[in-house]
Amino acid sequence: MKSDITKCGLTRAPHRALIYSTGVTRASLDRPFIGIASGFTDLIPGHVGMRDLERFIEKGIHTGGGYALIFGIPGVCDGIVMGHQGMHYSLASRELIADMVESVVTAHALDGLVLLTDCDKITPGMLMAAARMDIPCVVVTAGPMLCGYHRGRRLTLVRDTFEAVGRAQAGEITEEEVERLAMEACPGQGSCQGMYTANTMNCLTEAMGMSLPGCATAPAVGARKRRIAFDSGVAVCETVRKNVTSRKIMNEAAFQNAITLDVALGGSTNTVLHIPAIAHDAGIKLDIEKFDDISRSTPHLANMRPGGEHAMEDLDRAGGVMAVLKRLGNRIRNNSTVSGASLKKCIAAVDWMDDEVIRSTKNPYHKEGGMAILKGSLAPMGSVVKTSAVNPDSMLMEGRAKVYNGEEAAMEAILAGKVKKGSVAIIRYEGPRGGPGMREMLGPTSALVGMGLSDGVALVTDGRFSGGTRGPCVGHVSPEAAEGGPIGLVKTGDRIRLDIPNRKIDLLVTKKELAARKRKWKPPKPKITTGWLGRYQRMVKSAVTGAILE
Repeated sequence: MKSDITKCGLTRAPHRALIYSTGVTRASLDRPFIGIASGFTDLIPGHVGMRDLERFIEKGIHTGGGYALIFGIPGVCDGIVMGHQGMHYSLASRELIADMVESVVTAHALDGLVLLTDCDKITPGMLMAAARMDIPCVVVTAGPMLCGYHRGRRLTLVRDTFEAVGRAQAGEITEEEVERLAMEACPGQGSCQGMYTANTMNCLTEAMGMSLPGCATAPAVGARKRRIAFDSGVAVCETVRKNVTSRKIMNEAAFQNAITLDVALGGSTNTVLHIPAIAHDAGIKLDIEKFDDISRSTPHLANMRPGGEHAMEDLDRAGGVMAVLKRLGNRIRNNSTVSGASLKKCIAAVDWMDDEVIRSTKNPYHKEGGMAILKGSLAPMGSVVKTSAVNPDSMLMEGRAKVYNGEEAAMEAILAGKVKKGSVAIIRYEGPRGGPGMREMLGPTSALVGMGLSDGVALVTDGRFSGGTRGPCVGHVSPEAAEGGPIGLVKTGDRIRLDIPNRKIDLLVTKKELAARKRKWKPPKPKITTGWLGRYQRMVKSAVTGAILE
């Protein structure tokens, strides 16, 4: 066992003394030491219930023959840090999480690991660490939040709080009603109710085989989630005994399956950052064009919020991730899973699914998947749009640019009614380096929806979007403005053409004019130069790499 280096032999007597001082018994030294990297915190709704799950994972590990050792990993709630300086830290925290898990597990020579996670950057950060360390690991995602209700109407976070701000600004509802919605939209623990980033990543984790069947969609409240936590503790001990390490599961087939599920669900565009970053740590090169290739040949089968009307609890009752994979048939490649059974065997166990929530490939919501990679004179290296959340009438647009150097300026203009139908709002200097941290633009996009402008205004940014975004919103524009990309050369009044079916986004300015602007362009001073974000700004690479650090 790896942990023998800390507990066996004469020279390790001092080490054993310290281990004994934590309460470990002498007999327990013969067991594999299994870490539980817990994301428990009072700060994040998806993580507040993890103390309970820690107990059940611990019981499972001891039942399976291991010895459980819990350590803490922090996280950031994207919804709470949205729209202010806190969002600079969100994407950057993914790297810290991966580094912290790697540091603790490697330093203490743990034999195996259960990764207890749920929300946006915590799940990909933990998966990056698992891929990097290549030890036996099982992921437990704490589960989605149930929907709220108000006056008989079902509520979810994005539509009924973020978008409610725009509705109040438009005079549709009062501030008192907004506050009532805020009280009722999120009734308790769990990741936000739609196919936003957290739930998208949790579904993809199950599809990759890194969590047990049913884990992604089982609600955060309920005995089933406890049983899955317990079974995950047992399963990790078996993976240690058989030396089933993370890279034996997170291989090329696993990433292809994850992307296929992603586009079939119409998942968050943030996966175009996270999946390549995880693959990078697994030693696999994954270009963002892979998302587009798979999306073109994969039907959109589950129309989840924000684009559709179904929530995670509906997907769970309809059969969950394995049912969607079963619908996808031969598009899914067989692979190993942490359950010990092959993925095909897990899929074969599905004996019922809801035909409306999870449609067949012969009756999809859309013939193509829910994501597209766009290129053109505005985004030579690429950009991404969530097509499943775009009205068909908005797939082809052309309009005059309204340019804003930062989210705050754009949000102020939108709420003041300065962004009109037919405009293309450009929000720049929000990329991985320019942000720094590539902030999410859920505030501006939700305000546009609430004000009735979501189909008539395109929003284009070198930043990124929440999984809750809907409308013709193009993010990850690369190269970013801070690197001298064309988005940094756009002027208010320029015409922008968006052609999603043909995967094009173009700045309709002559090459001669762009060259003249480029000669006058000067790189801006970094917004943040001190602390962790100062280091991050100097180290981070383009969004097309997954915003990895070098």
